[in-house]
Amino acid sequence: MIVRSIDDVINTDRDIAWGAGKSRRLLLEKDGVGYSLTETIIEAGTESILEYTNHLETCYCIEGEGWVKDLVTGERHEIYPGVMYSLNKNDKHILAGTTRMKLMCVFYPALIGPESHQLKGDGSSSSY
Repeated sequence: MIVRSIDDVINTDRDIAWGAGKSRRLLLEKDGVGYSLTETIIEAGTESILEYTNHLETCYCIEGEGWVKDLVTGERHEIYPGVMYSLNKNDKHILAGTTRMKLMCVFYPALIGPESHQLKGDGSSSSY
């Protein structure tokens, strides 16, 4: 059994700043469950172009508001507490925080640990 508090993660090597927020990794590949669980913070007023070529991701909003836009279809969806979105096709997308958002995210396969978006000056990101 693995029991871990968010306080066990903050300010450790599992607390990754990525330019528009933080990814706090509660579960990683080395934990042996096959997926990762993160608390992801999206700062207010940010917009990031993101794409995960190596992972599927599902996010559930527990705090704040923002939106996600599918860059293939152009569809935009509002995000607020109780809303989930899943990047089931490695979807290239924009994630924006209208207010500071807190998301619980599952990655499959599991993150190794140090992966981080490398935001460029135009707000876009390399993928992981």
